[in-house]
Amino acid sequence: MTTPEPLIALAGIRRAFTQGGVTSEVLRGISLTIHAGEFVAIVGQSGSGKSTLMNILGLLDSPTGGTYRFAGQDVSSLSREAQAELRREVFGFVFQRYHLLPGVSARANAQLPAVYAGMGGEARERRAAALLERLGLGDHLDHRPDQLSGGQQQRVSIARALMNGGEVILADEPTGALDSASGGAVMDLLRELAAEGHTVILITHDPAVACIARRVVEIRDGVIVGDSGDGEATQPPPAPAARPERHAPALFALSEALRSALTALAGNPFRTALTLLGVVIGTASVIAMLAIGEGTRRQVLARAAATGTDWIVVMPDNDNPALPGGRMTLADAQALAMLPNVKAVNPGRWTTVTLTAGAVSVRSEAFGTSIAYPETFRWTTRKGAFFTAEDDRAGAPVMVLGATVAARLLPGVADPSGRYVLANGIPFLVTGVLEPKGPDERGMDRDDRVVLPLSTAASRLIGSSDLGGIQVTVKDTGHLAETKRHVRETLLARHRMEDFFINDMASRIAELAQTQSAMAGLLAVIASVSLLVGGIGVMNIMLMSVTERTREIGIRMAVGASGRDILSQFLAEAMILAGAGGVAGLALGLAVGVGAAVAMDLSVVFQLKAIALALAGAVGTGLLFGYMPAGRAARLDPVQALARE
Repeated sequence: MTTPEPLIALAGIRRAFTQGGVTSEVLRGISLTIHAGEFVAIVGQSGSGKSTLMNILGLLDSPTGGTYRFAGQDVSSLSREAQAELRREVFGFVFQRYHLLPGVSARANAQLPAVYAGMGGEARERRAAALLERLGLGDHLDHRPDQLSGGQQQRVSIARALMNGGEVILADEPTGALDSASGGAVMDLLRELAAEGHTVILITHDPAVACIARRVVEIRDGVIVGDSGDGEATQPPPAPAARPERHAPALFALSEALRSALTALAGNPFRTALTLLGVVIGTASVIAMLAIGEGTRRQVLARAAATGTDWIVVMPDNDNPALPGGRMTLADAQALAMLPNVKAVNPGRWTTVTLTAGAVSVRSEAFGTSIAYPETFRWTTRKGAFFTAEDDRAGAPVMVLGATVAARLLPGVADPSGRYVLANGIPFLVTGVLEPKGPDERGMDRDDRVVLPLSTAASRLIGSSDLGGIQVTVKDTGHLAETKRHVRETLLARHRMEDFFINDMASRIAELAQTQSAMAGLLAVIASVSLLVGGIGVMNIMLMSVTERTREIGIRMAVGASGRDILSQFLAEAMILAGAGGVAGLALGLAVGVGAAVAMDLSVVFQLKAIALALAGAVGTGLLFGYMPAGRAARLDPVQALARE
């Protein structure tokens, strides 16, 4: 009869550990073959190397010498991911200390290997329940480990070992922490599994426990000193139970990632809340600052556009008319009025005046202009009427008050029309009050002014007919650039030098929009700094979490979690943490924005794009700052992680 190839073949396996510069060899050339279906007990005293051997057999540890072939394949050629897949698909571990996840039910512990194998949720639930019922735990499915006895916890670990089929059961001192009755029950279970076709490898220091195995291998000081069998199958082993149906293994089941993340975060709510605070403040700052910045931008642009975008302004390039050039006259305005596409021309000149009415005196700006003022600036009178063309031709001492001036100069007077006020000591008749406009894009009060005929301002207040500027209203804004060119050419021909500059409201508004957008972006960048600080907090708590949960990571690796699975889990935790902070920050940011609008009379505009950007930034911060801790967790050595308290 042809001897079948051994399932496990060890040749010259060595394992040395170095600590503090001192190297000690635990395994000293182990050669061992085990066939499928065998029930083998590896027995030896503490320190003999039997647990180290089991860790190597279960791919939790790697030898420093020799070869290990499983089903004919050299396992040293397998990547960490491939070794994790082999642990997940073939091996089932039963540990002396059970190594169950705290805080979750027996059912959840039992089905953990199937999560990494890609088994569907309902199928996992059914199989875990069936295994636990078979092991006498049908009434304890939802009990946590701290609600179970030692024997019950060990049976849960056996159910977990069988979850993915458990072709090879590795039991490390499975009765070491149990009383005799519970220990006997566990050994009976292992005997039954061996009879069903599972390959069972039992690690024990107790010869009485080892004697139930069909084969006993004794190890002492890192070498095999006795073997009751020759390592060959004497008869075909019974066929093991069929593996449960499952899908292709995924990186990590989302439901398990979410459950694990929420459990971990809920375990220390105060620390979690403090960590969330940084993300909450950062997200709220971004949302509130973007909303305030956008509201301010729109408000500024609305104020700038309130006077229309269909006009061009021409200003002298020298404020001192005594110097050569830099003068602009009514003749210039008349020449510009003759250009094509020009609807109206409004010349003007500013000066400062002292206004007096009774015992009240105020300082304000006076604007000498033409009757085209209301049309050019889209600014009508609220009370009374604007001055007339006749007033302008006659240089009549009349003026129209801005709303702020009227309120300060003539408080309590509903309609100042028909009253006289003094401007620099000269009496002027008030013909009306302008509609209030509020502050301009620079925050200046546009209602703090008076308007009077240009001829009156020149003769009575300024003493010069030179203009401070000309506003040219166009008929068709589609030809605005062409009209600007005509204005420039006309003035160059008249002045023989470019002692003026030209601007238009459309360009001005575009410049304002660019400036305001830059300001809003700067506010967002400043606010994002706090979000980065929150991200650093996420990284800190995740590093602490990896340290505190090292043994849990080892358990997950032992049942088949790959490095990618662990990476996905901790990244999911970081993103959930940051995402929760982002949602809370959204609520806070909305509240701050609304509060600013009410308390400070600010214009606040919440944009869906900005909100989505802030939330994405929060989650992205969790992803970015969670990657290093997650990568650290994924690189942990399984056997060292399991040994961590």
